[in-house]
Amino acid sequence: MAQKPTAKKTVAEDPRYTQALQSYEAGLRAMQEHKFDKAKPQFQKVIAGPSKELTDRANVHLNICNQHLEHSAAIQFKSPEEHFDYAVSLMNIGDYVTAREHLEKLFKQNAKSDYVVYGLAALDCLTGHVEDALRRLDEALRLNSQLRFQARNDSDFQNLAEDPRFTELLYPDPGPELDSQGSILGEDEPV
Repeated sequence: MAQKPTAKKTVAEDPRYTQALQSYEAGLRAMQEHKFDKAKPQFQKVIAGPSKELTDRANVHLNICNQHLEHSAAIQFKSPEEHFDYAVSLMNIGDYVTAREHLEKLFKQNAKSDYVVYGLAALDCLTGHVEDALRRLDEALRLNSQLRFQARNDSDFQNLAEDPRFTELLYPDPGPELDSQGSILGEDEPV
């Protein structure tokens, strides 16, 4: 007696499984970028899908997303300076994506805050955005020239140490020296 071919689809051919797998992968990518708010709905789609194995894994990741989202919602800052310090601590542990989110939020609140612009310049340098780093550092120095001294010794700018544009920003040409009467020193007096 011949057996009838079964009409049952394999797991790989099931479009619902394929969609769940794609959502799972998208959720993982978002988590790796610390975008927990974007990862969460992806994992929720997986949980509604057909695969028990993917559902179990998605539940674990969903719990992690929820924990991170609750933690970030619980963070309250008493001042912009405290918020800035938090962003710098994120930079120090290498969480550049979240640090940028916080610095950009601070920048939107006060675009003329020299230390925020300086922080964005440092972050740009750390993440390899050299042109943006130079532009922002120039802007920060125009807002507060005293930041020059900090930038000279700031290891966040080590990627720019050999760049002549960086040197020009930190060691600008002082211009001609003037004597006590306002005349340029070294000029010969007219005869």
